[in-house]
Amino acid sequence: MNSLSPDAGKNTIHLIFRALTGFILIFILLFTAACAKKEEAGKTTIRFVTWKPNVPEAWEEIYRIFETENPDIKLIREVGPHSSTAFHDLLTQKLKNKSKDVDVFLMDVIWPPEFAASGWAMPLDEFFPPAEQEKFLEGTILANTYKGKIYGVPLFIDSGVLYYRKDLLEKYGFNPPRTWQEMVRQAEIIVSEEAKKGTEIYGFSGQFKQYEGLVCDMMEYILSNNGKILDPETGKTRLAEKPAIEAVKFVRDNIIGKIAPRGVLTYQEPESLDLFIQGKAVFHRNWPYAWEVSNDPKRSTIAGKVGITKLPHFPGGKSYSTLGGWQVGISSYSENKQAAWRFVKFLTSERIQKLLALKAGRAPTRKALYQDAEIIRANPHFSDMKDVFLTAYPRPRSPLYPSVSNVLQRYFSTVISKPDSDIKAKAKTAAQEIDKLLELAR
Repeated sequence: MNSLSPDAGKNTIHLIFRALTGFILIFILLFTAACAKKEEAGKTTIRFVTWKPNVPEAWEEIYRIFETENPDIKLIREVGPHSSTAFHDLLTQKLKNKSKDVDVFLMDVIWPPEFAASGWAMPLDEFFPPAEQEKFLEGTILANTYKGKIYGVPLFIDSGVLYYRKDLLEKYGFNPPRTWQEMVRQAEIIVSEEAKKGTEIYGFSGQFKQYEGLVCDMMEYILSNNGKILDPETGKTRLAEKPAIEAVKFVRDNIIGKIAPRGVLTYQEPESLDLFIQGKAVFHRNWPYAWEVSNDPKRSTIAGKVGITKLPHFPGGKSYSTLGGWQVGISSYSENKQAAWRFVKFLTSERIQKLLALKAGRAPTRKALYQDAEIIRANPHFSDMKDVFLTAYPRPRSPLYPSVSNVLQRYFSTVISKPDSDIKAKAKTAAQEIDKLLELAR
């Protein structure tokens, strides 16, 4: 009769023990996964499509607060490009496809008519009644209204402003420039004098890449020369008229490659701001958020040396600032609209707008926050610039604005980048193209 050796018996016991251990481990993993799945099943998932922020740490804090206070909601974020134009392409592709990957999204101030007319953004009137709307700046509510209904809640407002090296202007006995010509003259003198001392610096930095920001910048030059891109009364394009052509020519002949490096033709907001906070530009056009960044010693070499003022104008004109800013909308195709609204309400609340003002330099859309002492201490320019925020000039409001903007971007980019371009002829062509587009919406 055969019998097992002592070693064989031990091996058998060892194998049985390993097998039992494996089964127990698998059971524990399956049980844990089932519990986790059950826990996740008790949550409502909402998907937020947003852009790459300038101050990511502020947004991370916002997300942490929301998730802590709303444990029944799982927030999934999709971060798109920083560029408004590129982000628009990403978002609209999802909405055209009625994607379930979008519940809440950010909208540039010019998008609500398009998103409303296309049926992508749901009307928010049942959640956002007139009594609540009155708590926001009037212009921001108007921008979100289309055919009597509201499609977005304003998150923050933007308007173009001029930053300058306060220390350098004082050093050379200059006051902040009131006209574009004064700005160019001051920049040329400061750059020339600093070069004699071995300091390399440019006169100006702005946003001149072919994207939506270029339209914003160029519109400010045109408006401040008593010109217009689009006549709000007749609905006709006025790009080919003398004031608009003169303004565009001024930018081409006096700014690009002159007081500003030719590299500005590739700059969006981050690149143009980087040049300024590295101490490499005297003047800088940007939105209000740049104040906080410029004065942060951890990020800026010129903290404490920065001034802010209205944008210049041409002789006989007045200062204009393009209306910017972002809104929060809900997809018409969202399957979790109630949860989505909870996130929208949270994101646009006084508390979160205050956080964005203090930690990201974003100008609030809620009127009451302009009386908040803590915000004004951190952003003293908000008090001085409030009139700029209130009177910022909107871009043409149309469901077809993205197509209009595309024409404007191509026109402006072409004529300011080519010194020998025939501005008048190209302006006439662009105007005709825009008029044809706008006819489709009438």
